[in-house]
Amino acid sequence: MQEPQSPGSSSPWESGPGGEVPGTAPRSRRHTFPKEEHLCRKKLIEELFGKQSSSFGVYPLRLVYTKTAAPTTAPPQVLISVSKRSFKRAVDRNRLKRLIREAYRLHKYRLLEQPNGHQVALLGIIFTGKEKSPLALVEKKLISGILRLMGTTIDASAPPPAP
Repeated sequence: MQEPQSPGSSSPWESGPGGEVPGTAPRSRRHTFPKEEHLCRKKLIEELFGKQSSSFGVYPLRLVYTKTAAPTTAPPQVLISVSKRSFKRAVDRNRLKRLIREAYRLHKYRLLEQPNGHQVALLGIIFTGKEKSPLALVEKKLISGILRLMGTTIDASAPPPAP
């Protein structure tokens, strides 16, 4: 049985200074992935995989994206795909898609909280690996991809350095 705590003491479940739990994200940051951020429209999917898109790989993921004309703070629409050729069982494909969604949901703030905004309009995350991966690996590679995406978009929008 737990002893009642005095008013001056704090438990890990109580709010810390500023109304935040220590070791967690600020309250203003919402780790959600609403339907509006899902890329579902066929025309937009064709645009994502068209000639004006760019892509790069961070094994076992491949990120395909299109840029906006001006920097924005709005979240990009995201498509997540796992190949049926590599994973015959729908259970395996769905699990990998769930892992990727979870990793993106938890770390999309890195892209959205850029000081000058970001230039990603559409984002496709494609799992290209041949074996099932744990959440830790998917999360690590997705963070790496988002950081690379931020570097690519920021460098592309910045003027060239003076000689």
